[in-house]
Amino acid sequence: MSKHVKISVLMAVYNTDFQLTKRAIDSVLQQDFQDFELIIIDDGSTENDRKALLEYVEAHEEKIVYIRHRNRGQAESINRGILNSVGEFITILDSDDAYKPFHLSTCLMEVENVDLICSTAEAVVDSLDDYYVPDKNDLTKTIHLDDAVLFGTLFGHQKVFKSIDFKGGFSADSAFYERAEIQFKTKKVFQRSYIYYRNNPNSTCALLKQELLLNAN
Repeated sequence: MSKHVKISVLMAVYNTDFQLTKRAIDSVLQQDFQDFELIIIDDGSTENDRKALLEYVEAHEEKIVYIRHRNRGQAESINRGILNSVGEFITILDSDDAYKPFHLSTCLMEVENVDLICSTAEAVVDSLDDYYVPDKNDLTKTIHLDDAVLFGTLFGHQKVFKSIDFKGGFSADSAFYERAEIQFKTKKVFQRSYIYYRNNPNSTCALLKQELLLNAN
């Protein structure tokens, strides 16, 4: 792999079904912009098909870097990916989501005059309720996805991600973006090239939403 790439795509994996991870990987490999590296950080998975994942990584090792460590959580996994990245720009993809083929090229155009962007997404849902997530300011309420900062839609210059680390816990994406707004020029972009699969009942967000709403009641 080249020592210098335009974009580093970071993907944390934890017990994600291989077919979902493969879908995510394929969506990166099929981008119309190909100057990237994909860094997969396996966060101590025990239940996914590691053999299938490793074989797929090896088949595309000119584009993919694989890192594994004990379970530390998504935030620390992404932080480690940032430390190992070489891209001029950094972005994230959840292991059960996907990019449309023009996602990276579109983000590059949108970030031209700013340091960091986040965007809306195309949500795949089973019900209208899936369009809503807990409001970090009041967990008894919900907000529409379009009004939230979505982890996977963050895209920006390397200096942003290497200046601000991700903290664990609910709404780590919003906390990161709010801290970035203080130091850098940011922008919310209304374009849907990120595919956010909200119809997976075992996704991190779905399970967290259930837990938060249960505790709030």
